[in-house]
Amino acid sequence: MNFFEAIFFGIIQGLTEFLPVSSSAHIRIIGALLGDDPGAAFTAIIQIGTESAVLLYFRHDIARILSHWYRCLMGTNGKDMHSRFGAGDKDASMGWYIIVGTLPIVIAGVLFQKRIETSLRNLWITVSVLIIFGLLLWYFDAKSRQIKTLDDMNMKEAAIFGFGQMLALIPGVSRSGGTITFGRAMGYTRESAARVSFLMAIPAVFGAAVLETVKAIGDASSEPGFPGWGATICATIVSFVVGYLVIIAFLKIISTFSYKGFAIYRIVVAVIVAVLLIAGVILPLAGPQS
Repeated sequence: MNFFEAIFFGIIQGLTEFLPVSSSAHIRIIGALLGDDPGAAFTAIIQIGTESAVLLYFRHDIARILSHWYRCLMGTNGKDMHSRFGAGDKDASMGWYIIVGTLPIVIAGVLFQKRIETSLRNLWITVSVLIIFGLLLWYFDAKSRQIKTLDDMNMKEAAIFGFGQMLALIPGVSRSGGTITFGRAMGYTRESAARVSFLMAIPAVFGAAVLETVKAIGDASSEPGFPGWGATICATIVSFVVGYLVIIAFLKIISTFSYKGFAIYRIVVAVIVAVLLIAGVILPLAGPQS
């Protein structure tokens, strides 16, 4: 991967990270079209840019949640266990919900790391889950009521959101798509489901990015397709700028329109990729095929 391709991937990452269309799938597909899979490390590192955009946009919410969570944990609102775990304080409770929602993706990421970086990057799997979760998003968004907000969340629903986020370890599911689909199935408003997606992504995505960055520092040339640190840093900056603009636009769009358009887009992309795979234009897996 050369410098300009890395920047292009940064743009794609910024455009798709927060939309329920799977940024990892787009990077994997475009990598296949260019004949060079950027790999899991590069993909994870440039997510630092988009997650930094989340930190900037939701900085006031994040600061409030962290401060309330810490005060409750330290016993400011009461020394009993319920008070320490956020009882009576919605912001402190949200801090615990984010932790609970992060656990599934962390555990699954550790247990299935090798599969995530190899066999799960098969484009036939990507095609399948793009369609499946596109249909699920379409169905639940059309059929479910919009009656719940972040104030209505409980620990059980936080775990369900977390399970949706965990499925995003499979390229094509979409981290935001998984959490939003599960959120709409539970009756959360479109904007609330999106906000949960943004907030829950921060610890999980930053954790993966830091881990991959540490690994890459040890041996940056170990992963095929890694473009070097200069190009990777530039791509990360680009993903930050584009991602921040997309957050603003996305929240405005879903306040007026449904997720139907995103679901249709997923299905169209899947069909196009399937045709390219059948025609032999791209290969299911990066690297030599047997």
